Amino acid sequence: MGSNFSSKFERKFGKYAIPNISLYLIICYAVGFLISLINSDFLGYLTLDPFKIFFHGQVWRLVTWILIPPSSSNLFFMLIMLVFYYSIGTQLERTWGTYRYNLYLFLGMLFTIVGSILLFLYALVMGAKPLIMGTETFYSLSNGVLIYFGAFSTYYINMSIFLAYAATFPEMQVLLMFIIPIKVKWLGIVYGAMLVFECLTGGLVNWVVIGSSLLNFVVFFLTSRNHIHMSPKQMKRRHDFKRQTQSAAGVTKHKCAICGRTEKDDPTLEFRFCSKCFGNYEYCQYHLYTHEHVRPPHEAGR
Repeated sequence: MGSNFSSKFERKFGKYAIPNISLYLIICYAVGFLISLINSDFLGYLTLDPFKIFFHGQVWRLVTWILIPPSSSNLFFMLIMLVFYYSIGTQLERTWGTYRYNLYLFLGMLFTIVGSILLFLYALVMGAKPLIMGTETFYSLSNGVLIYFGAFSTYYINMSIFLAYAATFPEMQVLLMFIIPIKVKWLGIVYGAMLVFECLTGGLVNWVVIGSSLLNFVVFFLTSRNHIHMSPKQMKRRHDFKRQTQSAAGVTKHKCAICGRTEKDDPTLEFRFCSKCFGNYEYCQYHLYTHEHVRPPHEAGR
């Protein structure tokens, strides 16, 4: 039932999915890195800080935190990181489909924002007071706990992408430190253990920060078990088949009885025959559940 619901949701909103979204994410990181080189203090105006959002009207922070790159201390490392995450993000999009990969990323961002707001409400209850340290703003609670909302960052969004990649391609090998070949499933296990350790040793704040940022990975595992564990060879065959199908010239195989669109008009369209219509009528994903059923001639006047 959950799969059917997800499919209906995809048919309705899949057309709004952003192709090659990994490229746009990488561009955001690159812009943030340039900002840090020009004026690193300006990054303080981009963080996801609910106190500044609700009390000072700085609503842009709901979006601009995505510009802050996971690490900006070293240009070489930054470039390697951008290339790596673009590569694995592109492979995930090819395997899952544009809609599912979009949904995964946006859910991660949404859960991160919701987590920051929940922590903000907790801080209000605990009588939080702002504490300025250099260019950063911390919030001191009555129980002595310090909260830094800059911890809600793209670091854990990227971590969720890597964990999803490790779950989808567990046998894929990468070069650790550019030398040691290792399967990504072992790196995924190590990173997962590190995150659990951070949660256990960091208290409530770490639980909220890490838990909210990686909740999309939990949802992914619970709802998409049939879409994981695809080998690189399977992914290549799927991609090659799709490319050959799209490039094949000649007669179209599918045509919507309502709008007349075919797979040549939009290769991402899905077509189905309607079992309730009299005759062989095929519809695209946008009209399969919205068309008026064709009745037999003797029932047409009823």
